[in-house]
Amino acid sequence: MNYFKFLRSPIFNLWIGLILGLAVAAHCIPHSYGKDLVQSDPNAKRRLSVATFDIDATPPVGFVMAYDRVKEHGELGLRCRGVVIMGAGDPIVLCAVDWIGIGNQSQDVFRERIAKAAGTTPSRVAVHTLHQHDAPRCDFGAESLLNQVGVSDLGAHDGTFARRVIDRLVTAIDLSLKTAQPVTHAGYGTAEVKEVASNRRLQDETGKVIATRYTATRDAKLRALPVGTIDPVLSSLSFWNGDKAVAVLSYYACHPQSYYRTGIPSPDFPGIARFFRSQDAPGPLYVHFNGAGGNIGAGKYNDGSKPNRLILAKRVANAMQQSLQSTEKFAIGPDDVNWTSVGAALPPAKHLDRQTLADGVSKWDGVSYWGAPDELAWLLRCENGHKIDLGCLSVGDVRVLHMPGELFVEYQLAAKALRPDLKVAMAAYGDYGPGYIGTAQAYEQGGYETSQAASNVAPEVETVLMDGIKTLLQVKEVAQ
Repeated sequence: MNYFKFLRSPIFNLWIGLILGLAVAAHCIPHSYGKDLVQSDPNAKRRLSVATFDIDATPPVGFVMAYDRVKEHGELGLRCRGVVIMGAGDPIVLCAVDWIGIGNQSQDVFRERIAKAAGTTPSRVAVHTLHQHDAPRCDFGAESLLNQVGVSDLGAHDGTFARRVIDRLVTAIDLSLKTAQPVTHAGYGTAEVKEVASNRRLQDETGKVIATRYTATRDAKLRALPVGTIDPVLSSLSFWNGDKAVAVLSYYACHPQSYYRTGIPSPDFPGIARFFRSQDAPGPLYVHFNGAGGNIGAGKYNDGSKPNRLILAKRVANAMQQSLQSTEKFAIGPDDVNWTSVGAALPPAKHLDRQTLADGVSKWDGVSYWGAPDELAWLLRCENGHKIDLGCLSVGDVRVLHMPGELFVEYQLAAKALRPDLKVAMAAYGDYGPGYIGTAQAYEQGGYETSQAASNVAPEVETVLMDGIKTLLQVKEVAQ
């Protein structure tokens, strides 16, 4: 064969051109080529998947929790965990933290950082706490006000630890997206929680509150009184990849304390119940949310004795198990999942006076639970026109409402009654800035929960929140 003749032939030139073309293409194609191919697939973002994240949120020894400094660590720590739902528009992030409350500007920072990590917008991020009392509180607004007046002891408002948690949280979310699991089905189940919840507000025949049955009630006469208005139902929303459960989200309305002020961070009985489930049926991530439990506690069934913590935990864990056993699974696709939100401008309590609170900021003692810093941070946000996002996750005929503050159970019961054709659950304890949120009638009845010491909103809050709930549940469309 005449190789020189071959090298000058059209066939050789064609091969050379092809090889050079492939080389140039390989050089120009970015390393994210595979990812870009997926993104160019019009169906890629229409495939449902769920990523799960879970980090430790236990403060170090010496940290000031809601009431006391951490003196030591116990067997169980505090968790910050949740899910990222992808494939139904921008990602939806639901996060539950074993802290007493995350309020005001802290909510902004948590949601903004989470949104950036998940590739979504803050309006599609919900951050809630379970409200355990041997746990941190977080309010960057209060911290900022204290720093402005040069307070040396920030106490529970020192946000250094919280910012470290946020940093680790966004890293965990970013990593979780890489191991997201496909979702083919969702499931919803319910079960009654027996002998845990009772109403805290004990009333006379006129409706006036005459005593408060706190979560640990040593007075046997108060424990003997009727349960009162509660929602005994624990609901579970689960996500499945075929027959494999990816995540189980549970919702139950009750203050989560059996006993506290131990100096040891504790997830208390709801966290222990969650732990039981992860050991009984390992695999999915179990995420628990506190419902509208502002006026609900375990006081009828709890005298504060130490063994009751485990007793209450087992009762909640049993309901978690039963709700999953009763779950009805249904196939879901991207069109079956949706997130909506509405802004709600909650009216500040009339007793909040800006100048009085400003004077109190510089005199803050560093240990008080409620006080001028957090109340002023809340008032200033209200005066600046701030609106709290109320959210609703729709999965088939399931609706989960995401609400702020220590909400009264009446809101949860009302939401369920508004749409009996749907399966409605509620997560409260979102933005902690409002404190307790009673009904309009409750503010006339007295009691701790609606007192100036506990609630930062006015009675008109009921109209605002119920209008928001009706919008999220599309009640007007049903009425037509």
